[in-house]
Order: sequence, then structure tokens, then C-alpha cells
Amino acid sequence: MSASKKATGRPLLTEGRRIKKIDARFTEEEYKIIQALENELGIRKTDLVRTRLLQNAPAILINAKEAILSLDAIGAELGRSGNNINQLAKYANILQNKGALSPVVIERFNMLFDAYLENQKCLEATLRKVIRVLGR
Repeated sequence: MSASKKATGRPLLTEGRRIKKIDARFTEEEYKIIQALENELGIRKTDLVRTRLLQNAPAILINAKEAILSLDAIGAELGRSGNNINQLAKYANILQNKGALSPVVIERFNMLFDAYLENQKCLEATLRKVIRVLGR
């Protein structure tokens, strides 16, 4: 009798079947926000959470430890460059007062100052990225 029975209903999924489950607990305030979004957008809570979590996930999630280490390294490099620039400026002033300022000193100063400005641009760009991500 089962062989002659006609199949009814939706066909079984072969791909894209969701079999894994993640449980999450929310405070009353958080749950009210989720319910408000569900009503406003007209989608189920699970679809809302899935979309918010998986849409642009690599762009949204940042590794805070890695970001802080990167910013710290850039800040340390800026400090070293600034120190070198100050030392060269002091040396250049001494040489200029003696009338013995060499073009090599000026060239070295310009090279370090260019590196300093490049590091500063890198720091500014990194900070802008962090601010953009945190502002979402």
C-alpha cells in the first residue's frame, strides 16, 4: 500500500538544509528590540538574527586585540619617527649656528619627515576604519 501512495507536500531538501541550531538568551530590553524589528520589517526573529549575523560578517566583526596591537605599533613608530625628527632638527640648528649645515642632514631630515607623514596617514586611515565599523 505504501508503494502506491502518492507523495504529497513539499519535496525534501537535498541542499541548504538547516540542521544546526544555536541558542541565545536575551534580556527583556534586547528581546523587545528584536520584537520591534520583527514587526517593523515583517520577518521572523530567526531570519532577522540570521541576516544580521551573517550579512557582511567579515566586515562587521573586528578582532579588537589585533586592532589595538596594530594601532599601538603605529603609535610607537610615530613616536620613534618624531624623536628622530626632533634630534635631527636640534642637530641642524646647531650646525646652522656654526655655519656648517650639510645637505646630507637636510636630506635625512626630509626622508624621516616623509616616513613620519606616511605613518600618520596610515594611522588616520586605520582609525577611520575602526570608527566606521563601530558606527554601524
